[in-house]
Amino acid sequence: MIGTLLQNRYRIDSELGHGGMGDVYRATDTQTGELVAVKALNPEVVAHAPDLVERFVREGEALCQLNRPNIVSMVAAVEEE
Repeated sequence: MIGTLLQNRYRIDSELGHGGMGDVYRATDTQTGELVAVKALNPEVVAHAPDLVERFVREGEALCQLNRPNIVSMVAAVEEE
C-alpha cells in the first residue's frame, strides 16, 4: 500500500499501526501538502462481517460532526476495491 495514491489525492507514505479491523497509514494530501492519517479496513474482516463497513461509515459521519481541539477531524471517506 505504501506509495499508493487514493482518489488521485492522498499518497500513502508509511504504516503507523494495525489493529483488528485494519491498518492506519501516514499519508500526504498532495493538493494541500498536509499530513493525514488513512484508516484502511482489512478486506478479510469485511468479507466475514460486512456490517462492519456500515458501522465504519456511521462512525465517520459522527466524527465529521465533531469540532474539538483534541479530537482528530475527518477529511474524507474513500471507498476503493
